[in-house]
Amino acid sequence: MPLRIVGPGVKASVIRHIVNSRGLRPLLRDPSPYLLLTITPLFWAGNWVIGRAMRHDMPPVAMGFWRWVLALLLLLPFAAPELWRHRHIVIARWRTICLLGCLGAALFNTMLYVGLQYTSATNGVLFNSISPILIAVLSSVLLHERLNVGQWVGVVISLFGVAAIVCRGDLTHLAALEFNRGDLWLIGAMVMWSVYTLALPRRPMELSAVALLAAMLMLSLPVLLPFYLWEYVTRGGFSLTTATFFALTYYATLPSIVAYLFWNRAVAQVGPSRAGLFVHLMPLYGALLSTVLLEEALRSFHLVGAAMIFLGIWFTTGRLRPESVPRATIP
Repeated sequence: MPLRIVGPGVKASVIRHIVNSRGLRPLLRDPSPYLLLTITPLFWAGNWVIGRAMRHDMPPVAMGFWRWVLALLLLLPFAAPELWRHRHIVIARWRTICLLGCLGAALFNTMLYVGLQYTSATNGVLFNSISPILIAVLSSVLLHERLNVGQWVGVVISLFGVAAIVCRGDLTHLAALEFNRGDLWLIGAMVMWSVYTLALPRRPMELSAVALLAAMLMLSLPVLLPFYLWEYVTRGGFSLTTATFFALTYYATLPSIVAYLFWNRAVAQVGPSRAGLFVHLMPLYGALLSTVLLEEALRSFHLVGAAMIFLGIWFTTGRLRPESVPRATIP
């Protein structure tokens, strides 16, 4: 399937400007965190759509591995001096940094790309909307934030919405356990992302957003490497064509660097529970991109499932107490 999202007009100077930490700092310092949270899902929705479009051209683990290798190469020239100055912090907090890198980058995105081998991008971005629910539930379990009755009702409603999508509108599939394995991979990926969002306030506060992301990738890519080598031996690699080149270019810049920096800063300012609300913009962006670029059809069970998920989000996260949201700052 031809890739029609990233064109040859992307210039090296634009990419350098995107990853230049001095160029990013004014963007990250002044705008409202809610503006950043509105833009970020658009970049991530594009990642899901490209991942689905490239499923026949690139193996899933290779997608995740080379995405982050290229992103790290772009980041290192700007992050290396700071990482060297704060090497004692990286060494002392390496377990936390590695965990964040695995949960929020290396393994999460690999699971996402595996899931998109078997299910549609439309399904994927709809499943992504369960993460606010997961964040709220895990906040209750791990951070002891209490959920009221209305919030638990929202959890149940959203789960029914997910079931409607997984079962393609036929609940008898639940009894027969006829799940699309791609859907299950995506749900597992959402669990990992939710835990990452909750763990993010525990990041080393001494590191800037650029240095933190570089450190996360440096420590988590070795965890992904054995899976990549196994896939290469059993399935083979991929050819560097125009489509794969521009797909990797997109992967390594907007969803990998810019979106993560925007997300990390916004979560630090407004807390994970409020930030999680904006994830439900991805179905809107993703459905539009998938319909236009991949010619995927929106069906009635998509609409019903999405409506139930959004209603559950309103019940579950629309009533969060402001004092219950953990806060942090990004330098």
